[in-house]
Amino acid sequence: MQRLWPGLLTAITIAMAAVFVSDHYGGPTLLYALLLGIAFNFLAQEPRTAPGVEFSARQVLRVGVALLGARIGLEQIGTLGADVIGVVVATVIATVIFGRILAAAFGLSRRQGVLTGGAVGICGASAALAIAAVLPRDEHAERDTLFAIVGVTTLGTLTMILYPVIVAAIGLDGVSAGIFLGATIHDVAQVVGAGYMVSGTAGDTATVTKLLRVAMLAPMVLAIALFFRRETGQRAVDVRWWRRLPVPLFLLAFIVIAGLNSLGLLSSAVAGGATEVSRWCLICAIAAIGMKTDLRELARVGWLAVALMVAETLFMAAIVLGFLVTWQ
Repeated sequence: MQRLWPGLLTAITIAMAAVFVSDHYGGPTLLYALLLGIAFNFLAQEPRTAPGVEFSARQVLRVGVALLGARIGLEQIGTLGADVIGVVVATVIATVIFGRILAAAFGLSRRQGVLTGGAVGICGASAALAIAAVLPRDEHAERDTLFAIVGVTTLGTLTMILYPVIVAAIGLDGVSAGIFLGATIHDVAQVVGAGYMVSGTAGDTATVTKLLRVAMLAPMVLAIALFFRRETGQRAVDVRWWRRLPVPLFLLAFIVIAGLNSLGLLSSAVAGGATEVSRWCLICAIAAIGMKTDLRELARVGWLAVALMVAETLFMAAIVLGFLVTWQ
């Protein structure tokens, strides 16, 4: 454990710097953590800090994803109605499948298609990190994860600005506007910001709709993990029982915590504390992923990967907008 501290403390320091910049000057904290981490890329190769950086990028990440369950409340989601829930769930699944198919058409890897589709479809950078944690690793794992995070953050910021203008131009009411924003914008904070730009009703509806997408994180990541396990013929070789589970342990923890919160067994103080710890874990993990990333490798991803994420974003918006035009 002692060998982990230098790299772990470095990731924590970068995370604190990112939060400071975000709090005082605005902008997405996760993107700041990523960019600051990239600036310290050389530390991922330093023998004293490398083990802690790797630990932050993998284990701290998994803790952060598990604690995301404290943000989920099924009673909030139930207020949307069966038809809206159905179309949001179907859209998330369709976006991941679309990303997988389009990536193959573009000659990109399955990993890129699933990572970007999941990031766009579910909940932005958090989903990209969770999915990356269960995908088979290769020499491009960090590069692909970083690209998904940068891409989904950038596109999320653009949609947060553009989508409120679009819903006003086409005359959606507050509830419909909130459903559209919550079902299509990538990050929770971006959804909240865009929703309340439109109206209080739109903001409330957008937040609940987004919670439904966040609630799909565990089942979607589990499905992805099982799919890749079956497709690659992966078999566990570790004798420890938790290594033989078909479900990653951090996903089980996510499900348990979300269930406890939905049943009202977590006090607001505990749920709030878990959410805050999760936030810090994810910021530290992204800082570490930034440190592990060589920008020269990221530049080799190419314009097709950018086109893939833009297409996934437009695909999701088209489905939801088509539903709302008939639903309203």
